[in-house]
Amino acid sequence: MFVEPRTEKGWVEVICGSMFSGKTEELIRRINRAKIANQKVRVFKPAIDIRYDQVDVVSHKESRIESIPVSSSKEILNHVGTAEVVGIDEAQFFDYELPEVCNKLAEKKVRVIIAGLDMDFKGLPFGPMPTLLAISEYVTKVHAICMNCGGIAGYTFKKVLNDQTVELGEKELYEARCRSCFNEGMALLKDQMRLNL
Repeated sequence: MFVEPRTEKGWVEVICGSMFSGKTEELIRRINRAKIANQKVRVFKPAIDIRYDQVDVVSHKESRIESIPVSSSKEILNHVGTAEVVGIDEAQFFDYELPEVCNKLAEKKVRVIIAGLDMDFKGLPFGPMPTLLAISEYVTKVHAICMNCGGIAGYTFKKVLNDQTVELGEKELYEARCRSCFNEGMALLKDQMRLNL
């Protein structure tokens, strides 16, 4: 479990993993701890993420926290105000300026907590996440349970093979899978696509 460091300087921390691994749940837990410590917090999410709520950040377990939906990374800077802690959910959906925004906040002594998918459905680094992982002081990789074999899952498997990297969905479209089950599933989907051509 992540324990906040005792420092007065700003920093960036990243919570990453596959879908259904508890990233948003952990982000909400950390933000609530900051609130208990009477710290001023602001939470942001990409405006396109309306799966559970138009405004709030909501986990798969239905934990929720008030947030500000934004259309771009730079918009975050317009809404931070006097926040000492900034939470950012679904970071993979943001533009490539997010790392620069996070660095600016950390340089202003703000604690920045980011949650996002580290890999897309092809098993490739997703959006600004690789850069965020590189610039962060603290990284927590959380894991799900493979929905195919019950092992430890670090991959997000998309049940339908198409080239849409950003496609909002839940269990009807995605599964958490271990490396082996992910690779087997991808091979089967590719074979099916070849047969259908």
